[in-house]
Amino acid sequence: MQLTGAEALIKSLEQQGVDSVFGLPGGAILPVYDPLLDSSIRHILVRHEQGAGHMAEGYAMATGRAGVAMVTSGPGATNIVTPIGNAHMDSTPLVVITGQVATGSIGTDAFQECDITGITMGITKHNFLVQSAQEIPRAVAAAFHLATTGRPGPVLIDVPKDVTQSMMDWWYPSTIEEYDLPGYRPEIALDEDAVDRAVQLIAESERPVLYVGGGTLKSNATNELLAFAERTGMPVVTTLMARGAFPDSHEQHLGMPGMHGVYTAVTALQRADLLISLGARFDDRVTGKISAFAAGAKVIHVDIDRAEFNKVRHADVALQSNVGAALRALDAQGATPASMDAWWREIRSWQETYPLVYDEPTLEGPLRPQHVIASIAEKAEPGTIVTSGVGQHQMWAAQFWDFEEPRTWINSGGAGTMGFGVPAAIGAKVGRPDRTVWCIDGDGCFQMTAQELVTARAEGIPIKVAILNNAYLGMVRQWQEMFYEERYSEVYLSADLPDYVKWAEAMGCVGLRATNLKEMDDVIDEANKINDVPVVIDFRTDSSEKVFPMVASGASNDDIIVHPSQQGRAR
Repeated sequence: MQLTGAEALIKSLEQQGVDSVFGLPGGAILPVYDPLLDSSIRHILVRHEQGAGHMAEGYAMATGRAGVAMVTSGPGATNIVTPIGNAHMDSTPLVVITGQVATGSIGTDAFQECDITGITMGITKHNFLVQSAQEIPRAVAAAFHLATTGRPGPVLIDVPKDVTQSMMDWWYPSTIEEYDLPGYRPEIALDEDAVDRAVQLIAESERPVLYVGGGTLKSNATNELLAFAERTGMPVVTTLMARGAFPDSHEQHLGMPGMHGVYTAVTALQRADLLISLGARFDDRVTGKISAFAAGAKVIHVDIDRAEFNKVRHADVALQSNVGAALRALDAQGATPASMDAWWREIRSWQETYPLVYDEPTLEGPLRPQHVIASIAEKAEPGTIVTSGVGQHQMWAAQFWDFEEPRTWINSGGAGTMGFGVPAAIGAKVGRPDRTVWCIDGDGCFQMTAQELVTARAEGIPIKVAILNNAYLGMVRQWQEMFYEERYSEVYLSADLPDYVKWAEAMGCVGLRATNLKEMDDVIDEANKINDVPVVIDFRTDSSEKVFPMVASGASNDDIIVHPSQQGRAR
């Protein structure tokens, strides 16, 4: 059967089971959009290519499948670089298809030409510049294999316009060998000697902590984690990227560690004698000053990517494996720590002394952002998916929303991309239409990508957006207040410009506003009743609120700053 390259590209996506593509057409990719009309694949037309990338990320993080985005050459391709970089930092499986100028024009500075494979070489797991239509099926099959196996990540396929217009004899790879990926071996057999050494370290430990990172979710190992934790009785901390990997309600869960983590989680890592790192990369936001991080602890580091071993912290035992396989191996050996009675007594005393707190709101005073989040969470259906932008609201959402299931918390961790929340929520809702999706956003983040609410309305994707409107770039303001003598340089945004209710309405959404507690309860209830169009709520919050606890950049985790009401308590 003869097909054009464009037809082969769409048919290849169908072969991969792709049900949704997020994109925006343009000249170089235009031939591919014609056969899309006859495809079973749903195309979501975005209003900016960055939105396409973040939607694909949200889809991937909510479903565990690769998200797909398709854009044109030149500025279309460069506009999606930020989502590609974001996906690279957070190990999110993404396949991005970009149009390219005709092969004969490459290198001539043709209209809308750019070297997107060169630009993205450092932030993709791999990328392809397809040279002939016959290569398209192999490139697509290989891209999905690369994106979803081993350590997941973004893969880019750059397709010149003349290639998509050329004819090819249809075929599709039936074996991995046909993908032509020499040297790529994502499945690694566990080192039995390393497992034995890990078992010995666990047996000798009295103050162990399971330090759970995003790799636990990527490898779908949450059941193994729960079983191992309950069998051994070890305390568990879940990083920002692992929220939901272990139920927040579980008595062994200490919460999130890191710069704005729970005091008990941060301090347990510091005082541990053994860290079992499961798909975590010892990010600087978790470790603080690395030389002072968990100084008395030995480390068992489990990761699918050997490049992570000893990159930041020396591993006494390195287990190259997906997290599930490693936990099953440790379970099979009966790995069990020594008595932890004294350790748990110490942990419980920290929990009692330093719980997460915030100042209670008054009836007529400004809303407390933490209280807004807790109130939305209390009224939310079980299994609600939460996305966020980046900043104070992100930290408060991670702190004050209880996550009981995997893949219900979607945020930008490594890259810290403002504007991630709204498009990611749209992608998550496309991937999981059965779930309610809330975006907890800040006014600064919202203004960066809010045009994608037009996409949500036009495509019938009813997300709910809570803007914690404090009229500032809140996290920057917090740092300027604490470390720059309250010199507030270029952080004021204005609470009323723009008018978020009118903006939402102009985009076909329902716009609501709350300035006090009664209005807050009323608008949350109203939003929960609306399930056919997107809803945006402008919550007017206290601009002076800061995120606590906090570890200053470059400081030791031992110097954690707790809420003012807790300062002065004996540690």
